[in-house]
Amino acid sequence: MAVEQETLVEPDVQKREEARSLWGDAWRDLRRRPIFLISVVLIVLLVLVAIFPWAFTDANPRKADLVHDYLRRPDWTDFFGAGWFGYDAQGRSIYARVIYGARASITVGIFVTAAVTLLGGLTGMVAGYYGGAVDAVISRIVDIFFGIPLLLGALVLLNAFTVRTVWTVVVALAVLGWTQIARVMRGAVLTVKQSDFVVAGRALGAGTGRLMFRHILPNALAPVIVVATIALGGYIATEATLSFLGIGLQEPTISWGIDISSAQKVIRTAPYVMFFPAAALSITVLAFIMMGDAVRDALDPKLR
Repeated sequence: MAVEQETLVEPDVQKREEARSLWGDAWRDLRRRPIFLISVVLIVLLVLVAIFPWAFTDANPRKADLVHDYLRRPDWTDFFGAGWFGYDAQGRSIYARVIYGARASITVGIFVTAAVTLLGGLTGMVAGYYGGAVDAVISRIVDIFFGIPLLLGALVLLNAFTVRTVWTVVVALAVLGWTQIARVMRGAVLTVKQSDFVVAGRALGAGTGRLMFRHILPNALAPVIVVATIALGGYIATEATLSFLGIGLQEPTISWGIDISSAQKVIRTAPYVMFFPAAALSITVLAFIMMGDAVRDALDPKLR
Protein backbone atom coordinates (compact mmCIF):
# COMPACT_ATOMS: atom_id res chain seq x y z
CA MET A 1 0.00 0.00 0.00
CA ALA A 2 2.86 2.36 0.81
CA VAL A 3 4.40 1.61 -2.56
CA GLU A 4 1.16 2.52 -4.35
CA GLN A 5 0.92 5.85 -2.49
CA GLU A 6 4.51 6.69 -3.40
CA THR A 7 3.78 5.94 -7.05
CA LEU A 8 0.74 8.21 -7.00
CA VAL A 9 2.51 11.10 -5.37
CA GLU A 10 5.66 10.98 -7.50
CA PRO A 11 4.15 12.49 -10.71
CA ASP A 12 2.76 15.46 -8.73
CA VAL A 13 6.18 16.13 -7.27
CA GLN A 14 7.70 16.00 -10.73
CA LYS A 15 5.16 18.51 -12.04
CA ARG A 16 5.95 20.93 -9.23
CA GLU A 17 9.67 20.57 -9.84
CA GLU A 18 9.70 21.42 -13.52
CA ALA A 19 12.88 22.59 -15.14
CA ARG A 20 13.29 26.31 -14.46
CA SER A 21 15.03 28.82 -16.70
CA LEU A 22 16.08 32.45 -16.40
CA TRP A 23 13.19 33.61 -18.55
CA GLY A 24 10.68 31.46 -16.67
CA ASP A 25 11.87 32.75 -13.31
CA ALA A 26 11.82 36.32 -14.63
CA TRP A 27 8.23 36.00 -15.85
CA ARG A 28 7.10 34.56 -12.50
CA ASP A 29 8.81 37.44 -10.73
CA LEU A 30 7.38 40.11 -13.04
CA ARG A 31 3.82 38.90 -12.58
CA ARG A 32 4.14 39.59 -8.84
CA ARG A 33 5.45 43.15 -9.26
CA PRO A 34 2.76 45.89 -9.14
CA ILE A 35 5.15 48.37 -10.76
CA PHE A 36 5.48 46.11 -13.80
CA LEU A 37 1.75 45.52 -14.11
CA ILE A 38 0.98 49.25 -13.83
CA SER A 39 3.61 50.13 -16.44
CA VAL A 40 2.35 47.46 -18.84
CA VAL A 41 -1.24 48.74 -18.53
CA LEU A 42 -0.05 52.29 -19.24
CA ILE A 43 2.08 51.22 -22.20
CA VAL A 44 -0.72 49.14 -23.73
CA LEU A 45 -3.06 52.10 -23.37
CA LEU A 46 -0.52 54.46 -24.97
CA VAL A 47 0.06 52.08 -27.88
CA LEU A 48 -3.69 51.81 -28.46
CA VAL A 49 -3.97 55.60 -28.40
CA ALA A 50 -1.12 55.86 -30.92
CA ILE A 51 -2.64 53.28 -33.27
CA PHE A 52 -6.31 54.24 -32.94
CA PRO A 53 -6.44 57.92 -31.90
CA TRP A 54 -9.87 58.39 -33.49
CA ALA A 55 -11.27 55.88 -31.01
CA PHE A 56 -10.43 58.24 -28.13
CA THR A 57 -11.60 61.54 -29.65
CA ASP A 58 -13.64 62.67 -32.60
CA ALA A 59 -12.16 66.18 -32.57
CA ASN A 60 -9.86 67.40 -35.33
CA PRO A 61 -6.44 68.21 -33.79
CA ARG A 62 -5.62 70.64 -36.63
CA LYS A 63 -8.90 72.55 -36.65
CA ALA A 64 -8.26 76.12 -35.45
CA ASP A 65 -10.87 78.69 -34.45
CA LEU A 66 -9.24 81.90 -33.23
CA VAL A 67 -12.57 83.66 -32.89
CA HIS A 68 -14.36 81.29 -30.50
CA ASP A 69 -11.68 78.96 -29.10
CA TYR A 70 -8.64 81.18 -28.47
CA LEU A 71 -7.17 79.99 -25.14
CA ARG A 72 -10.50 78.73 -23.87
CA ARG A 73 -10.10 77.20 -20.46
CA PRO A 74 -10.67 73.47 -19.83
CA ASP A 75 -14.28 72.42 -19.64
CA TRP A 76 -14.39 69.51 -17.20
CA THR A 77 -18.04 68.82 -18.07
CA ASP A 78 -17.02 68.04 -21.66
CA PHE A 79 -15.72 64.61 -20.66
CA PHE A 80 -13.45 63.22 -23.43
CA GLY A 81 -14.69 66.04 -25.64
CA ALA A 82 -12.75 68.58 -27.68
CA GLY A 83 -12.82 71.16 -24.88
CA TRP A 84 -11.96 68.84 -22.01
CA PHE A 85 -8.36 70.13 -21.75
CA GLY A 86 -9.15 73.55 -23.22
CA TYR A 87 -7.80 75.15 -26.39
CA ASP A 88 -4.38 76.52 -27.34
CA ALA A 89 -3.37 79.91 -28.72
CA GLN A 90 -4.46 78.88 -32.21
CA GLY A 91 -7.86 77.68 -31.09
CA ARG A 92 -7.04 73.97 -31.42
CA SER A 93 -8.27 71.26 -29.06
CA ILE A 94 -5.52 70.43 -26.57
CA TYR A 95 -7.10 67.05 -25.76
CA ALA A 96 -7.18 66.06 -29.44
CA ARG A 97 -3.55 67.12 -29.89
CA VAL A 98 -2.46 65.18 -26.81
CA ILE A 99 -4.16 62.06 -28.19
CA TYR A 100 -2.75 62.40 -31.71
CA GLY A 101 0.66 63.47 -30.41
CA ALA A 102 1.17 60.03 -28.87
CA ARG A 103 1.65 58.51 -32.32
CA ALA A 104 4.82 60.44 -33.16
CA SER A 105 6.44 59.87 -29.76
CA ILE A 106 5.62 56.15 -29.56
CA THR A 107 6.69 55.59 -33.18
CA VAL A 108 10.04 57.30 -32.64
CA GLY A 109 10.68 55.45 -29.38
CA ILE A 110 9.84 51.97 -30.68
CA PHE A 111 11.63 52.22 -34.03
CA VAL A 112 14.76 53.86 -32.62
CA THR A 113 14.96 51.17 -29.94
CA ALA A 114 14.51 48.41 -32.52
CA ALA A 115 17.17 49.93 -34.79
CA VAL A 116 19.80 50.47 -32.08
CA THR A 117 19.15 47.01 -30.62
CA LEU A 118 19.65 45.37 -34.01
CA LEU A 119 22.67 47.44 -35.03
CA GLY A 120 24.34 47.54 -31.63
CA GLY A 121 23.51 43.92 -30.86
CA LEU A 122 25.05 42.56 -34.06
CA THR A 123 28.10 44.81 -33.75
CA GLY A 124 28.70 43.88 -30.13
CA MET A 125 28.19 40.18 -30.80
CA VAL A 126 30.73 40.17 -33.64
CA ALA A 127 33.26 42.09 -31.53
CA GLY A 128 32.83 39.86 -28.50
CA TYR A 129 32.85 36.57 -30.40
CA TYR A 130 35.85 37.12 -32.69
CA GLY A 131 37.95 39.28 -30.35
CA GLY A 132 41.48 40.23 -31.32
CA ALA A 133 41.88 42.73 -34.15
CA VAL A 134 38.15 42.66 -34.99
CA ASP A 135 37.27 43.55 -31.42
CA ALA A 136 39.91 46.29 -31.31
CA VAL A 137 38.68 47.98 -34.51
CA ILE A 138 35.00 47.79 -33.56
CA SER A 139 35.71 49.00 -30.03
CA ARG A 140 37.51 52.09 -31.35
CA ILE A 141 34.60 52.88 -33.67
CA VAL A 142 32.21 52.48 -30.75
CA ASP A 143 34.37 54.82 -28.65
CA ILE A 144 34.23 57.49 -31.36
CA PHE A 145 30.42 57.39 -31.58
CA PHE A 146 30.10 57.04 -27.80
CA GLY A 147 32.01 60.29 -27.36
CA ILE A 148 29.31 62.23 -29.26
CA PRO A 149 26.49 63.35 -26.94
CA LEU A 150 23.20 62.03 -28.27
CA LEU A 151 21.27 65.29 -28.05
CA LEU A 152 24.09 67.48 -29.39
CA GLY A 153 24.87 65.06 -32.21
CA ALA A 154 21.20 64.86 -33.17
CA LEU A 155 20.98 68.67 -33.22
CA VAL A 156 23.89 68.88 -35.65
CA LEU A 157 22.69 65.98 -37.79
CA LEU A 158 19.06 67.05 -38.06
CA ASN A 159 20.03 70.65 -38.77
CA ALA A 160 21.31 69.46 -42.15
CA PHE A 161 17.77 68.49 -43.23
CA THR A 162 15.29 71.07 -44.47
CA VAL A 163 12.33 68.71 -44.00
CA ARG A 164 12.30 66.66 -40.80
CA THR A 165 9.79 63.85 -40.38
CA VAL A 166 9.38 61.04 -37.88
CA TRP A 167 11.65 58.79 -39.93
CA THR A 168 14.35 61.46 -40.18
CA VAL A 169 14.44 61.68 -36.39
CA VAL A 170 14.47 57.87 -36.11
CA VAL A 171 17.49 57.58 -38.41
CA ALA A 172 19.38 60.38 -36.63
CA LEU A 173 18.86 58.89 -33.17
CA ALA A 174 19.61 55.35 -34.35
CA VAL A 175 22.89 56.39 -35.98
CA LEU A 176 24.07 57.99 -32.73
CA GLY A 177 22.45 55.75 -30.10
CA TRP A 178 23.62 52.20 -30.89
CA THR A 179 26.90 52.31 -28.96
CA GLN A 180 25.50 51.54 -25.50
CA ILE A 181 23.78 48.39 -26.74
CA ALA A 182 27.00 47.37 -28.56
CA ARG A 183 29.03 47.64 -25.37
CA VAL A 184 26.50 45.70 -23.31
CA MET A 185 26.25 42.93 -25.92
CA ARG A 186 30.03 42.70 -26.28
CA GLY A 187 30.47 42.24 -22.54
CA ALA A 188 27.71 39.63 -22.37
CA VAL A 189 29.15 37.67 -25.31
CA LEU A 190 32.64 37.71 -23.80
CA THR A 191 31.18 36.11 -20.67
CA VAL A 192 28.92 33.57 -22.38
CA LYS A 193 31.45 32.34 -24.95
CA GLN A 194 33.63 30.97 -22.12
CA SER A 195 30.80 28.73 -20.92
CA ASP A 196 31.14 24.95 -21.09
CA PHE A 197 28.24 24.47 -23.50
CA VAL A 198 29.83 26.83 -26.03
CA VAL A 199 33.21 25.11 -25.72
CA ALA A 200 31.50 21.73 -26.09
CA GLY A 201 29.58 22.90 -29.16
CA ARG A 202 32.76 24.15 -30.78
CA ALA A 203 34.50 20.85 -30.00
CA LEU A 204 31.64 18.93 -31.62
CA GLY A 205 32.08 20.90 -34.82
CA ALA A 206 29.27 23.46 -34.57
CA GLY A 207 29.67 26.31 -37.06
CA THR A 208 30.13 29.96 -36.22
CA GLY A 209 26.56 30.88 -37.14
CA ARG A 210 25.07 28.12 -35.00
CA LEU A 211 27.24 28.98 -32.02
CA MET A 212 26.49 32.69 -32.25
CA PHE A 213 22.73 32.61 -32.88
CA ARG A 214 21.64 29.33 -31.27
CA HIS A 215 23.85 29.21 -28.18
CA ILE A 216 25.46 32.57 -27.39
CA LEU A 217 22.75 35.05 -28.43
CA PRO A 218 19.87 33.63 -26.32
CA ASN A 219 22.09 33.61 -23.24
CA ALA A 220 23.52 37.11 -23.83
CA LEU A 221 20.21 38.80 -24.64
CA ALA A 222 18.93 39.53 -21.12
CA PRO A 223 21.09 42.61 -20.33
CA VAL A 224 20.44 43.99 -23.82
CA ILE A 225 16.68 43.77 -23.31
CA VAL A 226 16.99 45.60 -20.00
CA VAL A 227 19.07 48.45 -21.46
CA ALA A 228 16.83 48.75 -24.54
CA THR A 229 13.65 48.91 -22.48
CA ILE A 230 14.97 51.69 -20.25
CA ALA A 231 16.48 53.55 -23.23
CA LEU A 232 13.12 53.59 -25.04
CA GLY A 233 11.75 56.19 -22.64
CA GLY A 234 14.92 58.23 -23.10
CA TYR A 235 14.47 58.28 -26.88
CA ILE A 236 10.91 59.55 -26.50
CA ALA A 237 12.16 62.34 -24.24
CA THR A 238 14.97 63.15 -26.70
CA GLU A 239 12.50 63.46 -29.58
CA ALA A 240 10.35 65.83 -27.52
CA THR A 241 13.42 67.88 -26.60
CA LEU A 242 14.51 68.16 -30.22
CA SER A 243 11.00 69.20 -31.26
CA PHE A 244 10.88 71.72 -28.41
CA LEU A 245 14.14 73.27 -29.66
CA GLY A 246 12.78 73.48 -33.20
CA ILE A 247 15.23 70.92 -34.64
CA GLY A 248 13.07 67.80 -34.37
CA LEU A 249 9.65 67.25 -35.85
CA GLN A 250 7.95 70.02 -37.78
CA GLU A 251 4.39 71.07 -38.43
CA PRO A 252 2.02 69.69 -39.62
CA THR A 253 3.26 66.69 -37.61
CA ILE A 254 1.55 66.64 -34.21
CA SER A 255 4.05 66.20 -31.39
CA TRP A 256 4.05 66.82 -27.67
CA GLY A 257 7.40 68.59 -28.02
CA ILE A 258 6.01 70.99 -30.63
CA ASP A 259 2.99 71.77 -28.45
CA ILE A 260 5.17 72.36 -25.38
CA SER A 261 7.35 74.72 -27.41
CA SER A 262 4.32 76.64 -28.67
CA ALA A 263 2.84 76.87 -25.16
CA GLN A 264 5.82 78.68 -23.65
CA LYS A 265 4.53 81.94 -25.18
CA VAL A 266 1.35 81.80 -23.11
CA ILE A 267 2.65 79.97 -20.03
CA ARG A 268 1.83 82.90 -17.73
CA THR A 269 -1.75 83.44 -18.87
CA ALA A 270 -2.71 79.86 -19.78
CA PRO A 271 -0.44 77.30 -18.05
CA TYR A 272 -2.82 74.45 -18.93
CA VAL A 273 -1.71 74.72 -22.58
CA MET A 274 1.71 73.40 -21.57
CA PHE A 275 0.62 71.23 -18.65
CA PHE A 276 -1.34 68.56 -20.55
CA PRO A 277 1.19 67.68 -23.30
CA ALA A 278 4.00 67.83 -20.71
CA ALA A 279 2.05 65.51 -18.41
CA ALA A 280 1.42 63.05 -21.26
CA LEU A 281 5.13 63.05 -22.10
CA SER A 282 6.15 62.52 -18.48
CA ILE A 283 3.71 59.64 -17.98
CA THR A 284 4.91 57.94 -21.16
CA VAL A 285 8.60 58.19 -20.29
CA LEU A 286 7.92 57.11 -16.70
CA ALA A 287 5.94 54.05 -17.85
CA PHE A 288 8.81 52.74 -19.98
CA ILE A 289 11.41 53.46 -17.31
CA MET A 290 9.28 51.67 -14.69
CA MET A 291 8.96 48.64 -16.96
CA GLY A 292 12.69 48.66 -17.65
CA ASP A 293 13.52 48.77 -13.96
CA ALA A 294 11.17 45.87 -13.25
CA VAL A 295 12.63 43.81 -16.10
CA ARG A 296 16.16 44.57 -14.89
CA ASP A 297 15.36 43.40 -11.36
CA ALA A 298 13.75 40.23 -12.68
CA LEU A 299 16.51 39.29 -15.10
CA ASP A 300 19.44 40.04 -12.80
CA PRO A 301 19.79 37.22 -10.22
CA LYS A 302 22.19 39.38 -8.16
CA LEU A 303 19.36 41.81 -7.36
CA ARG A 304 17.02 39.13 -5.95
